[in-house]
Amino acid sequence: MPKTYPNLIDGELVETAATMEVLNPANEEVIGLVPSCGEAELDRAVAAARRAFKTWSKTPIEERRAVIQKMAKVISDNHEELYRLLTSEQGKPHEQAKGEIMGAAYMAGSQATLALDDVINEDSAARLSRTRRVPVGVVGGIVPWNFPVMMAMQKIAPAMLSGCTIVLKPSPFTPLATLRIAELIKDVAPAGVVNIITGEDSLGPLITGHPDIDKITFTGSTATGKKIMEGASKDLKRITLELGGNDASIVLPDADVSKVAEQLFWSSFSNAGQICVAAKRVYIHEDIYDEMSQAIADYARTVKVGDGSEQGTGVGPIQNKKQFDRVCELIEDAKDNGYKFLVGGDVDPSGSGYYVPITIIDNPPEDARIVAEEQFGPVMPLMKFSTEAEVIERANNSDYGLAGAVWTGDPEKGVRIAEQLETGTVWVNEYLHLSPFAPFGGHKQSGFGAEYGLEGLKEFTYAQVITVKKDALV
Repeated sequence: MPKTYPNLIDGELVETAATMEVLNPANEEVIGLVPSCGEAELDRAVAAARRAFKTWSKTPIEERRAVIQKMAKVISDNHEELYRLLTSEQGKPHEQAKGEIMGAAYMAGSQATLALDDVINEDSAARLSRTRRVPVGVVGGIVPWNFPVMMAMQKIAPAMLSGCTIVLKPSPFTPLATLRIAELIKDVAPAGVVNIITGEDSLGPLITGHPDIDKITFTGSTATGKKIMEGASKDLKRITLELGGNDASIVLPDADVSKVAEQLFWSSFSNAGQICVAAKRVYIHEDIYDEMSQAIADYARTVKVGDGSEQGTGVGPIQNKKQFDRVCELIEDAKDNGYKFLVGGDVDPSGSGYYVPITIIDNPPEDARIVAEEQFGPVMPLMKFSTEAEVIERANNSDYGLAGAVWTGDPEKGVRIAEQLETGTVWVNEYLHLSPFAPFGGHKQSGFGAEYGLEGLKEFTYAQVITVKKDALV
């Protein structure tokens, strides 16, 4: 019988009569049961968060900081159990799962060191004016399945630090490691400050529309983000949306093929390509295209696709059947249009598990679905370009603007191109680096607002201006 993982509501571990099954994407076996919460459980969690907010919002920031850092230590101290559990539900290889768990602990602990100091607007003979930041209130957090622990903590930590309380909904596909963390922190965070409840997709709109939730922070698809905006508009809830991306990498002719090829591979294929900022369109200058594409393809053939719990696996399965079918559809579309495959392209329909082979497509046209749409899977289209002006225009020709990268032997030239890309983050000669001290967010339909850094912390606060006239009436 699979283990049942309880929710955390008002400092108590809670189960429900109705449960949901959680599958291992490597073999499609049931590995856990979690509560299937509805309106009653949500109301209880929100009421607990509302009560806790009255005290937590007035708790000195030093004490709030200490609680968050203790939570981060609990996660770090239990990382081995947690990363194995994460692999079993998400599919990513053990080493990548360990990186997520330890990264979540580091990011949370580091964000806890931030502070939003008062800003003096005016200090004249007539008056003193200052801006302070005050917590928004009760936060509703909705987390995706690709980085469930990292995304949970990047919502929980800044919400708590700002003085907010939170009701968090993990993805129904990947709730187990997050619920295990809930058990571990039950007696660390004060009752009601952190509430974690699970449910079907129908629970999301209930959170978005709940009248006693003041802010929504969501990571997921652009289509769902638009629905959240619509639902939150009824109460003018504050919202932060980190949405989809179709991120372009630009490889200039002076890039060192021997050093860049492997990095380019992992920029696309880490976590089986299921990363919002993965390199999903790779533009390589025509002078080095043949050499670079061959080097990437050669390296790809050395990487094992398989169960993330098996030694040597570099790329695990797609996390769920719906996404597996979508990636397969994009590969079939590329086949139907006669595009050339350098590696992969043949999905084995036999056996269990949502496995897609590493697939690299050779110079498809710009309007190909595999280029124009976000793949979110282990599929990399490589395209040739001739001039900087051309590739910048092609990279920017997207409704998305989350991230991108430039690879070059001349960092100054890389920065000059990066400044012309219409994205929230651009890396020069690296990829997938996020800092707890730098804001992360998208342009265009990749969302708005920020996570991480002071800008991310501000998302959980209002600005309040207090002005004191110095020659007060007596």
